[in-house]
Amino acid sequence: MASKVTFTLDDETVLSIRRLAERARKPRSLIVREAVACYAGREDLLSEDERQQTMAVLRDLGEKLPTRPREDVARELSELRESRQTGWQRPSEQ
Repeated sequence: MASKVTFTLDDETVLSIRRLAERARKPRSLIVREAVACYAGREDLLSEDERQQTMAVLRDLGEKLPTRPREDVARELSELRESRQTGWQRPSEQ
């Protein structure tokens, strides 16, 4: 179902729509629908301010993360790999 609507656009925007429609050999209404769909698809993307804020939070978290010696990490990973190969059992079943 299609609805007719009326919008007021500046001359430059109207000219852009006309040029795009001619170049793509599509109706102007389709150009506008595609443009709105494209814009709506970007709705979930972060703005530059939001991206900067997120990066600042991640940097702060990275500075606050505790560090452990490589040997401890390697030992823990080795234990995890071994437990996955042998299977997990409840302590009471051992």
